[in-house]
Amino acid sequence: MTKKIFWLQVFAWSLSSATVLLAILGWGSGLHWRFEHISSYNLFPVFGLIAFSLMWCHYIVSVVRKYLGIEKKHLHTYIESTSLVVLVAIFAHPGLLEWQLWRDGFGLPPGNVLQHYVAPSLRVSAVLGMVSLLVFLTYELRRWYSDRSWWRYINYATDIAMLMIFLHGIKLGRTLQASWLRGVWLFYGVTLVLALTYIYSKKFSKPGK
Repeated sequence: MTKKIFWLQVFAWSLSSATVLLAILGWGSGLHWRFEHISSYNLFPVFGLIAFSLMWCHYIVSVVRKYLGIEKKHLHTYIESTSLVVLVAIFAHPGLLEWQLWRDGFGLPPGNVLQHYVAPSLRVSAVLGMVSLLVFLTYELRRWYSDRSWWRYINYATDIAMLMIFLHGIKLGRTLQASWLRGVWLFYGVTLVLALTYIYSKKFSKPGK
């Protein structure tokens, strides 16, 4: 293993650990670290924060990897491990909310969320989150279909879904409304756009792309 690969792996794991810690700290401070009577309504936001933070890390690490000219295979363990955490988190984030709404007698999703949880003016933001979830779940099929010619459209959809989730979070995230974490989230948004710009400029600058 070369030093470049080693330090890229260190960077990837360190960045991911730091962003997860920031997500937990931001969520916990929003609750004033009082967990005596915590419910699913209080718990579900942290999973959304963690999921987006780790997916953002994937983009940043990808940019650094491409810049250094390192093959993706050298990050296989990192990508698979953090992707598993993301998968659990994107299920838990809406799942806990919808389960609690159902228990409280508000019916089944998506109606329980759109009609009984978010204000009418924010329903579009909620729908962005739902659509993005479907895209991210479709992306999990990459293990079987990533070699197909049409798979590139799933990649494009995933990139768009990331931007949609950023907007979803900034509009609906209670932790992001009046917290220092909002500034971090805005930083994620700006750097995500820069990362996508770099990735696509490299992709379409190649012959035949």
